[in-house]
Amino acid sequence: MPSLADPPVADFLVRALAGGMLAALICGVVGTWVVIRGMAFFGEAIGHGMLPGVAVATVLGMPALVGGALSAVAMSGMIGLLQKRGRLSYDTSIGLLFVGMLSLGVIVVSHSRTFATDATVMLFGDILAIGGSEILVLAVTAALTIAIAVAFHRSFVAVAFDERIAQALGLRPQLAKLLQVGLVTLAVMASYKAVGSLLVVGLLLAPAVAASPWTNRVPIRMCAAVAFGTAAVVLGLTVSWYASTAAGASIAAAAILLTCCSASAHRLWVRLAFLRAARHDQTHLSIDRKREKHP
Repeated sequence: MPSLADPPVADFLVRALAGGMLAALICGVVGTWVVIRGMAFFGEAIGHGMLPGVAVATVLGMPALVGGALSAVAMSGMIGLLQKRGRLSYDTSIGLLFVGMLSLGVIVVSHSRTFATDATVMLFGDILAIGGSEILVLAVTAALTIAIAVAFHRSFVAVAFDERIAQALGLRPQLAKLLQVGLVTLAVMASYKAVGSLLVVGLLLAPAVAASPWTNRVPIRMCAAVAFGTAAVVLGLTVSWYASTAAGASIAAAAILLTCCSASAHRLWVRLAFLRAARHDQTHLSIDRKREKHP
């Protein structure tokens, strides 16, 4: 195995780490609202929905991000259309659409001479092949995501709890909902190269879920989600390097593992806090009894 200190190895690992950390930043901010709003299924649908566009772009030799963006926007529009006019339930419509889009993407890319490689990259990502241009796209996406999250924070909070209050306060709930859909689409597209369309939901959800038990304040939860996501990227890349496992899958698995550890740690913290409170109460009770016996 080549040394991590070798310049070529260090170079592509640094790019992978930079790209993964930017993806963790984007997914940590957006994933917090995904968890609060219950939009996990929508995020998974967008991940599948971008596959036909990526497949067409791959076969035609075009930038995959452009094809994926167009396909993801089309998927988002179809979901909105079915929600308004369709007779099927929301989750049923999404389920049918993302299975159909996944199938279409695989059918299209099956015409490629490098079908196995292209399909694997589409589904599971290729973070070790991230280049400077893709890191730039991730950096711009991260800056845009943070700017929208800060500018529309009040609107997002109001919409998450009561749309009528948001409307009464003039916070434009419809625009806020549209922006949240756009942020989910943007996060999925930006993280696609890192972990692929099948695993992107793990990076979008797991860090936000890991952060949720520790605080109810949205900004702090976002920061914690970014920290968990960054830790998952570092841990996943480390495991991938030394165990020769798929990098994208290792990152997604690390995110899930950290979520389980966070939940266990929080339960232990609550239990210890309960025991400390019980001992504190017992101590005060003993002191009160002594004072009653010896006033």
